[in-house]
Amino acid sequence: MNEEYDVIVLGTGLTECILSGIMSVNGKKVLHMDRNPYYGGESASITPLEDLYKRFKIPGAPPSSMGRGRDWNVDLIPKFLMANGQLVKMLLYTEVTRYLDFKVTEGSFVYKGGKIYKVPSTEAEALASSLMGLFEKRRFRKFLVYVANFDENDARTFEGVDPKKTAMREVYKKFDLGQDVIDFTGHALALYRTDDYLDQPCSETINRIKLYSESLARYGKSPYLYPLYGLGELPQGFARLSAIYGGTYMLNKPIEEIIVQNGKVIGVKSEGEIARCKQLICDPSYVKDRVEKVGQVIRVICILSHPIKNTNDANSCQLWSSWNQLNRNSSASVTCLYQKIWEQKARSLFPVHMMLQLTLRQPVMILKTSIRG
Repeated sequence: MNEEYDVIVLGTGLTECILSGIMSVNGKKVLHMDRNPYYGGESASITPLEDLYKRFKIPGAPPSSMGRGRDWNVDLIPKFLMANGQLVKMLLYTEVTRYLDFKVTEGSFVYKGGKIYKVPSTEAEALASSLMGLFEKRRFRKFLVYVANFDENDARTFEGVDPKKTAMREVYKKFDLGQDVIDFTGHALALYRTDDYLDQPCSETINRIKLYSESLARYGKSPYLYPLYGLGELPQGFARLSAIYGGTYMLNKPIEEIIVQNGKVIGVKSEGEIARCKQLICDPSYVKDRVEKVGQVIRVICILSHPIKNTNDANSCQLWSSWNQLNRNSSASVTCLYQKIWEQKARSLFPVHMMLQLTLRQPVMILKTSIRG
């Protein structure tokens, strides 16, 4: 503790671990601290199952029918990775993938009128989907072809659409798409939480749909990837990268004070000792006096004994519902996860870990002022 570092990082969430890993690789002397005894911060993977019961103050112990507690990895905030997205590219570029194993999820579904349908994301699926009528299928297929051929650097692919001025609502109108198609396209393909995007320039939405299609084409089954042992593996992977290049990690370390002199952070005090630094990066929860709450997120974790019905018994999937199905101003998503393992030729099934994430407003926190130094 009684040393000087180039950077001190507080909190082991994914963002903090990525930054500490990159800075260590670039020759910075990094001290990384967390008040928790585990990596991941608010998006950690909780294991064993007994720790999940303790965290949420559930009385008693898990029933024996749920198997061994250490066989469980329950993510507090599960989020799928887009197979061709920026995070996956970063994992490949930094070679953090050597510390991780991934699985491809088995599908993406949409909830409509009390029924569950597979999200059509290719021309073939659009023609075969029961989510749309015959003429709607043809119009949606033309829309997907247009999106696939769209190139911001080639005006010949615009077909009269100005990507920086034309609202996405006008693009949908151009292809005469109905409200149901607009709902699952915006929420299940472009992954928007609200319909605010409809009146914004169409370029970002088109690129989001292209990313979905490109990610789907990469592995075939689904556009989504997930770490085999939970999302908490990602920050740990970047922590290992930092440690290889000299980064110092301290878990279960209480933070007593962030020391500021003349408006500049000069160190962090913990257990009576002071570590000095030239720069501080931290999770917003370490500086509550400098953040403002602007919304909230409702999350529910349900442990099921079976896959979700009408998903072809998918081992893992994403299920979307648009805001107007729920009479709310934002969409909801259900993330369904479980794994199968083999032990001594006997099959052991991890029960389903399902999460409902309903975003009422976003983001949850924003920094009021930055910490300089």
